Amino acid sequence: MGMPFIPVLLFSFLCMWVGTSGGANVTYDHRSLIIDGQRKLVISASIHYPRSVPEMWPGLIQTAKEGGADAIESYVFWNGHEPSQGNYYFDGRYDLIKFVKIVQQAKMYMILRIGPFVAAEWFYGGIPIWLHYVPGTIFRTDNEPFKYHMQKFTTFIVNLMKKEKLFASQGGPIILAQIENEYGNYEFSYGSGAKPYAIWAATMAVSQNIGVPWIMCQQPDAPDPVINTCNSFYCDQFTPNSPKKPKFWTENWPGWFKTFGSRDPHRPVEDVAFAVARFFQKGGSLNNYYMYHGGTNFDRTNGGPFITTSYDYEAPIDEYGLPRLPKWSHLKELHQAIKLCEKPLLNGEAINLYIGPSLEADVYTDSSGACAAFLANTDDKEDKMIEFRNRTYNIPAWSVSILPDCKNVVLNTAMVKSQSSIVSMKSEALMPSASTSEKQGPKALKWEVFVEKAGIWGKPDFIQNGLADHINTTKYTTDYLWYTTRLILLLISSCMWLYIILEIATNYLQMFCRVFVDENEQFLKNGKQPTLLVESKGHALHAFVNQQLQGSASGSGSKSAFNFSQPISLKAGENEIALLSMTVGLQNAGPFYESWGAGLSSVKIKGFKAGILDLSSSNWTYKIGLEGESLRIYKGEGLNNPRWVPTSEPPKDQPLTWYKAIVDAPSGNEPVGLDMIHMGKGLAWLNGESIGIYFPVKSSEHDVCVKECNYRGTFSPDKCSDGCGEPTQRWYHVPRSWFKPSGNVLVILEEKGADPTKIKISKRKTETICSSVAEDYPSMDIESWITEGDVSSKEKGAEVHLKCPENTKINAVNFASFGNPAGSCGAYSLGSCHYPASMSVIVNVCLNKNECRVEIAREDFSKELCPGTTKKLTVEAVCG
Repeated sequence: MGMPFIPVLLFSFLCMWVGTSGGANVTYDHRSLIIDGQRKLVISASIHYPRSVPEMWPGLIQTAKEGGADAIESYVFWNGHEPSQGNYYFDGRYDLIKFVKIVQQAKMYMILRIGPFVAAEWFYGGIPIWLHYVPGTIFRTDNEPFKYHMQKFTTFIVNLMKKEKLFASQGGPIILAQIENEYGNYEFSYGSGAKPYAIWAATMAVSQNIGVPWIMCQQPDAPDPVINTCNSFYCDQFTPNSPKKPKFWTENWPGWFKTFGSRDPHRPVEDVAFAVARFFQKGGSLNNYYMYHGGTNFDRTNGGPFITTSYDYEAPIDEYGLPRLPKWSHLKELHQAIKLCEKPLLNGEAINLYIGPSLEADVYTDSSGACAAFLANTDDKEDKMIEFRNRTYNIPAWSVSILPDCKNVVLNTAMVKSQSSIVSMKSEALMPSASTSEKQGPKALKWEVFVEKAGIWGKPDFIQNGLADHINTTKYTTDYLWYTTRLILLLISSCMWLYIILEIATNYLQMFCRVFVDENEQFLKNGKQPTLLVESKGHALHAFVNQQLQGSASGSGSKSAFNFSQPISLKAGENEIALLSMTVGLQNAGPFYESWGAGLSSVKIKGFKAGILDLSSSNWTYKIGLEGESLRIYKGEGLNNPRWVPTSEPPKDQPLTWYKAIVDAPSGNEPVGLDMIHMGKGLAWLNGESIGIYFPVKSSEHDVCVKECNYRGTFSPDKCSDGCGEPTQRWYHVPRSWFKPSGNVLVILEEKGADPTKIKISKRKTETICSSVAEDYPSMDIESWITEGDVSSKEKGAEVHLKCPENTKINAVNFASFGNPAGSCGAYSLGSCHYPASMSVIVNVCLNKNECRVEIAREDFSKELCPGTTKKLTVEAVCG
């Protein structure tokens, strides 16, 4: 039964929300959010609480704040919170209240994207899979069962937040809430049910009376008072659907996600900064980075399908929680520069000046006389000069210069002067957990194994003619579904009697006897085997004949369906064909995506004298999941199951094998991951916590990769990729908080066959740091401008700033040049202009220090060097 329709309330009424006692009055106008009567320019950072662990949350939020963010944004993950109908879960990584309260403790705002559809490269788009099997349900349209459950969960979350007084109107940090997500991208596909559903969703949300505004992203027809917002790589040209609404950017993509078997996409920070500056230049007032910290798809939560376990997103904070330099630091400086313009930006009048082709200036002045300007060069090739207010400014191609006083440039988006770094994964052997009596030093790991049967284990779940859909059968309780059938290959002379029976009872005999082969069938004599042909809707397959792995195949992130073709070893007599179908994440978006299937659609054998044998409609026996999963041998009491067999040397290249070892925690405090480059495909757990799917499949060597990315020009995910011929994901994040000092139980399920003794633990370390600053970089000191407010104290010489991670020092200088060096961090080379004493200057100032600053203007550097050349100081150092 659906919920009653609630009329849309008047815009003027809902823009006058008044917070309760102790709360903030959050409204908006055409320009921005207004909090307690003041317009606010908001920099927001997406951090998804289930994609990290509670122990990481305070550090991630603090790093975002230090990077200039005012707000933290997250979806609410319905299928994580209601895994089965009516049963709610808010513990561990899903402790939403704890996460929001940590944001509050950091004195930051919160943007809560309730959805409850989220997409987010998250399995099933965040909607519980059980909802698909509620009779009559169609997702995301004017469908009563779906609307009923959607409203029920939305109301549940709203009431949970209200109970904890977490909306800004109650004194909490939540200043915005979102209903639905990017529905406008697919609205045309839902026909006549689309518009009523979108209006219903907005009206239902407003009726929750949360005291703060609601938003709908990528929803051009979002009804008043709900604010429609933009998601894209660029949103400067976005215009809200009402002149009464502000210009919000809910998803600014600073990188892109990865899929198993694909290249590694990169988005240069110069382009990200350009996009952000252009957005605020053109009247934007809220920018949210999606993602600011991407994190990890633990425990089969990846979507796609084929989204990697890593959801790093090349975000300003990497998957492991470390600032990604220079992306984090350059954006921090950008945020500081934009914040200096906040008052005239939000309260002043805007004037756009066309200066020339690809050149423009936007100037904001307010009633107090405050003035801020943005000078933009949108040409993607040539640097250009701009004449502005009787001054000349050099604006590099595809960049914006920010002038908080309409005179002095504090930042140009293309001039990155903040430190960059090379972060590496240092692998070391897994160390056995020694008992208190073992004092002789490290020993080899002791392994235990459990080998799965290839095919039906235990009692079959069901038998039917034809091929069942994988997802409808498993309902995502597991990635695995067995399809098995039998063949009997007999010489014709020895089974004439079967032909007679076959005429009488064909349907019955199909369960036992598929093929009769006479003595002239050559493959039984010459060894040239028939070929198994399988068509699958997705996502992956291991094919076994008589318990032996014949081959594997999988789809990809761009096409989950695939075909499998492999010669198979059949013998005279009975043959068992066991096909293990697998999901690799679930579809997370698209029109009617809940109906997109997986699993086998056709099974044939080619190579018989009589032609192709089609088994697709034959009798198949099914088993859901693996026996080890049923026994839960990866956690709890299952870790002591007697089916685990100790071994002095674990079997190698054995498919469908579980491995268990007891390991010590790695030393130090660096973030860590498992190096799985020598493994095939499977799942991993530490102390019962699911690390997720590992699949170090390589991208094609024939893909196009770039050595150096040109940030100039419109970005797309395929523009700046590397990693051709390399595993898309080699390392798999294991949170430090999951380790005990000793006695850690590592469990690996290897599907294809590999050598678990080659698994290593890797520590993520910043060892190489670099900085390169030119004479013509903006010389304004943003920090001084913010703290002192006196323009006379803001000018300073350009300088190189180097800082090692905590508790380390600069112990070597690899490169130093004052002149015109070329290259990038880790690959610098001398140019035609070089000051020979550069190295000695840097060594004297920086060696054995945690942090150092070196000004280009210092007397050590020759001012007469290379006249007419714009010189820069470039340094590469090693921390340790």
